[in-house]
Order: sequence, then C-alpha cells, then structure tokens
Amino acid sequence: MAQRFKLGTTSVLATATLAALFLGACSRPATEAAESTSAGGSIRIAVGIDASYAPFFLAKDEGMFDAAGLDVELVQFGRGGEAVDALSTGQVQMAGSSDTTTIAQLQQNPGLRAMYSYETSGEYIKVVLRNRVDSPQAIRKLGIVPGLSQISTDKYLEANGIAADSIEEITATPTDMPALLSRGDIDGYVLWEPWPTAALDQGTGKVVATTGDYDWFYHHWAITTDSWLSANEETARTVRDVLQEATEKVEADPAAATAATMAAVNSDEQQTLTAIDEIDFVVEDLTEKSIEDAQSVVDFYLKVGAMNAQPDLNASILVDWSEGGQA
Repeated sequence: MAQRFKLGTTSVLATATLAALFLGACSRPATEAAESTSAGGSIRIAVGIDASYAPFFLAKDEGMFDAAGLDVELVQFGRGGEAVDALSTGQVQMAGSSDTTTIAQLQQNPGLRAMYSYETSGEYIKVVLRNRVDSPQAIRKLGIVPGLSQISTDKYLEANGIAADSIEEITATPTDMPALLSRGDIDGYVLWEPWPTAALDQGTGKVVATTGDYDWFYHHWAITTDSWLSANEETARTVRDVLQEATEKVEADPAAATAATMAAVNSDEQQTLTAIDEIDFVVEDLTEKSIEDAQSVVDFYLKVGAMNAQPDLNASILVDWSEGGQA
C-alpha cells in the first residue's frame, strides 16, 4: 500500500515544497505583496483571491469601511498560509482564513486569535472523479492540496469506508489538478471552485459529491493576534460590525457581491455567482462546538504528522467574543 503524501513522478515533483503549507480556499500567486505595518490608524486585512472573500470586497467597494470610520487596505494573498504568516509577522493586522488553515498554524503561532466566523459551506468544496471511475471503491490515486483539501479528502474516504493508506495521495497545487486528471495521473480530487468546474469543462471528470453530503463543513474565521487585539479591540469590533452588514448584503444581493469580487480578483462572472450561492455568509460568534470541531482537525494533523504538539485551542478560539466573551 502506498504511503500518504507520496508525490507523483510527473511535474508535481516541482511543487513538493508546498507540502509544508496549509492552504485555504485560494490558489493563484499573490496579487499584492504585504509591506510593513500600516501607520496612522489604518488597518491592513489579508484576504484571498476568490468568492470566499466576497464580504470584504463588497464592503470595500461600497465604502462600508469608510462609513464606519475605518481606513482599511485589503491585501490579497494566493495561499491561506501566506496570509497567516503575514499576520504573525505584523505585516497585516487581521485576516480572513479557513479554520483548517488557522488551526494548522497554531503550533508555530500560538498568538493567533480567531474572533468569529463569517461564512460556512458544505457545497463549495466538491469531490471530482475521473469519468471512468464509477465508485469511491474504484479510486486508486487522489490529488491533494495540504490543508483543507487534504482533510476534506480524508473525510470523504472515511465516509465511504475506504482506508486512507490504501490510496496513493499525490500532492500538487490546485491549478495542477485538472491536467493530472486529464492525463489519468489521478482518479480525482476534492477541491473548491473553480477546479471542479474546470474538470467538467475539459470533459474528463464529474462531480460526485459535495462535502456536506458526508457531513463535513468548512468555516472561514476572522483572525488576528493577541497582541494587536489587546490594543485595538474597539477597531476589531468595528470591523466585525462592517462585515456583519456586508455578509447580509452579499446574501441579499449576490449580483452586487459578484461584481465587487470580479473587480477585485478578475474572476469569471458565472463561476463567482455560483460560488457565492453555495456559501452561507453570516457573522457568528465561535462556540464551544467550534473548539470541539477544531480539536478533530488537530487530531487529524497529529495523526498524519503535520503537527507534533497540541495547541491551546481554548486560548486561540475566542468563544462569544462579540458578546464580551474571551479577549
């Protein structure tokens, strides 16, 4: 049986260094590099380059941050891990990040703090199988991106009674996956849009499930550092209020959210609109259940050797923060 994380013998080898990164739902190279920490009371927020960040793009496009008295700069990163790194080094003051990406960074960055969730979905991440692969039991090789894709893949195999170590996992970037599928180098992958649609467009794959079909939901968290939050809690709460307004607007007016997202990341209109429809945007406090769910992610990372120590989830996940909870 092949070992987990085995790299393919194709051009995927050139991407082996990505195995140390835990990626959120974004994929292209960074469109804007982070510089030194902004001065003069402004705040820099790290975001990605896809529809997951629609509330940030809409809030910026429609002047919601300005109306709240905030001087906000959105700094785009192509990988979730890059955004978290920039936060940890003070290059940005806040970030939007998937829960799995944040959790993966806690061991190296124990000062990270998750304040609240602003989206969740069981539809946005999809399971793609090659056309001639007719069942989960027929899978022999899967493409994975370390982090959210990886754990979503593990959950899919578990739900179908397939031992993870019976499948060869080929580590690659999201952009590699459609080509690998087309060549038959992999039998499928579990990824966010636009990569499932890319497989459909090239006629080599089919979507057989979403993560919600096997009771796996990802979340995006608004995160910061303990040191910044301690000195800027009022600003952090104002950002939260703006994002609450923005998420409500995204849900009420997907077309406006699509336009703002397209302007920010030059995305395809129909794909963006579909993605926004598949994501539930709402600002919600984190709860004890959030810590329980995070522990299951930690357990997975410990199992596969991506982490070697238990992080302090009770310190990092701020339960009921907007209601005056942990800070």
